Amino acid sequence: MGAPKGTLTATITVTLMNTDILTLAQWLSPAYPVGAFAYSHGLEAAIGAGWIKDSADLQDWLGDVLTDGSGRNDCILLKAAHAGQVPFGDINATGLAFAASAERRREATLQGAAFVKTTAAIWDADETDLIYPVAVGAAASKLNIDPTLTCAMFLQAMMSNLIAAAQRLMPIGQTEGQAILMALTPTCQEIAQDTPSTLDDLSSCAFLSDIASMRHETQSPRIFRT
Repeated sequence: MGAPKGTLTATITVTLMNTDILTLAQWLSPAYPVGAFAYSHGLEAAIGAGWIKDSADLQDWLGDVLTDGSGRNDCILLKAAHAGQVPFGDINATGLAFAASAERRREATLQGAAFVKTTAAIWDADETDLIYPVAVGAAASKLNIDPTLTCAMFLQAMMSNLIAAAQRLMPIGQTEGQAILMALTPTCQEIAQDTPSTLDDLSSCAFLSDIASMRHETQSPRIFRT
């Protein structure tokens, strides 16, 4: 006898979910060639200015980026691309318009181009010039990967990359870094769950983060591209 219908359906659902998680883990891994390690998202300037002095400051800063800055906005752009109700070109143009500085624009554009190039080669995705969150949303939509799951893992990967950047700039150990990431993970989940997919909801109140990215444009010497 075969397995009961309910058991078979559950097995298929779990298998698909596991495949989706593994695909996202690959896309958002530090090994995926988008060059995420090269960008500090303004952290280098903020740490240099003394705005971030220790792990508590870093956690507060990253929490604000998530809830009131580019984290939330990237989630909106990703969900809008996933929903497919607005042309990708319009979503992309809106995302570029919301970039607070030339470096933020460059960061989103170059990472997006790198993501699209690799993903198109492996998953036969569309090779269209898109900024990073829009490119991830479009690719996840093509593979029918859940947008909330995609957003949660995208935001956690973003935080992980920024923590790693901070560890190169100030004395924060591996254990402290992982503690910060664990503390921010519920916020990643909440934003992924609650953020709408409409572009009218784009906004930002993380002004100091934006100012840091502007200051970094003329900072010398520096390690990171942003």
